[in-house]
Formats: sequence, C-alpha cells, structure tokens
Amino acid sequence: MSEDGNDEIVLPALLRAARGAYGRAIRNRLVEAGFDDVPRNGAFILGGMANHGAPVDGLVRELGGRKPSVMGLLDTLVERGYLATPAAGGLEITDRGRAAAAAVRAAVAAVDADLTARLSPDGVAGLRQGLLALIEIREAMEDGDPPAS
Repeated sequence: MSEDGNDEIVLPALLRAARGAYGRAIRNRLVEAGFDDVPRNGAFILGGMANHGAPVDGLVRELGGRKPSVMGLLDTLVERGYLATPAAGGLEITDRGRAAAAAVRAAVAAVDADLTARLSPDGVAGLRQGLLALIEIREAMEDGDPPAS
C-alpha cells in the first residue's frame, strides 16, 4: 500500500474521479470563451466533428443514450447555432461550433500537458495502454464474452 492510501481506491472510482479533470477543464474553457450554453455532451459532439472529422451518427452511437435525449441534444446544438441542417439534409458544424470545438481542443491539450508533466511520457503511455485494454474488455462484453476471471 502507498503512503497516501491511494492503492486501496478501486479502479472504477479512480476512473470516475479522473474523468472530471477533462470535463471541468472543458467546461471552464467553454465558459471563458463565451460558449456557456453548450449543453452536456455537446462538447463531445462538437469536438468529435470539428477536431477529429467524426460523423455525427458515430458520435451519437458512442454517447449510447436514449434516442429522444440524444435527438434533443442535437436539436439544442442546432437551436444555439453550433450545428446547422443544410438543405441536403444531415447536420454540419457551424463557425460557432468550430470555435467552441477549438476551446474544447485547447482544454484537452492543457490537461494532457499537465498530465505528462506529472507522470512522464512513459507514464502517460502506460495509462493509455491500460485504458485501451479496458475498452477491449468492454467491447468483448458487448459481444457477449464475459471478462476473464
């Protein structure tokens, strides 16, 4: 056990608490940049579309929420000018959405830099490897395979 007792904290609790570092940084940066009306999960949609070229339907699947709530999120992003519905159909990100996505990207970069300063590049690489392994476990369970015991 470590001197600070952190070895006794279960991984799910650590993951939940750690996720807040990015969420809080993103929310703060959005507010500072004048985008305080981005709804919950809106940064995920905007960041994915603008920063990674992800299609909106793939991002919606990743959110995994109930269809009415996800559709409400998209409607809100359109109403607030972050997304638009072109005549050809579908959704596209607006200049306002791209500006908000830039704030999201800056917030993530700031947390990444702080994390690298605290852990070292090798520590961050190990963290990424562990998180990717957890994703593989989740995907296997979604396919009906129980986790190894």
